[in-house]
Amino acid sequence: MQVDSEPPQSYAGGFELRGSPAQGELMLSSPLGQTLAFVRWDTGGAEMRQGEQVTRSDSLDELTRLLTGTAMPVAAMFDWLRGRNTGADGWEADLSRHEQGRIAARRSAPLPAAQLRLVVQP
Repeated sequence: MQVDSEPPQSYAGGFELRGSPAQGELMLSSPLGQTLAFVRWDTGGAEMRQGEQVTRSDSLDELTRLLTGTAMPVAAMFDWLRGRNTGADGWEADLSRHEQGRIAARRSAPLPAAQLRLVVQP
C-alpha cells in the first residue's frame, strides 16, 4: 500500500482476511512474517491489537486509518478477492489480473490518495 500523504507512506507485507464485511478478522504481517496488527470487528465495533496495545473503535475504517494513514476498503476487499468489482468510497479496483492472483486499487478521494496492490497466494 502506498499513501500519498505528507510525508508519503509505503507499506509492504502479508495479510489474512477472514469472515465477512459484517464480522471478521484481518491480520497484517511484516515481509518476514511477524504479526504487526490483528484487527477484529463485528456489528458492535472494532478492536486492533498491536503487541500488548489494544485500540477500540466504533469504526473499522478508523482503525485501518490509524494503522496505515488511510481507511482501507476492507468490506470491498472480500468481493475483490472473489473477483467481484464492488465499489468502495473513493476506491476504484482493477480486477483485470484477478485470475493471475493480482488485484490493484486506487483511491483518489478523499485525500490522501492511495494505491493498494494485492498478490493472492492459494
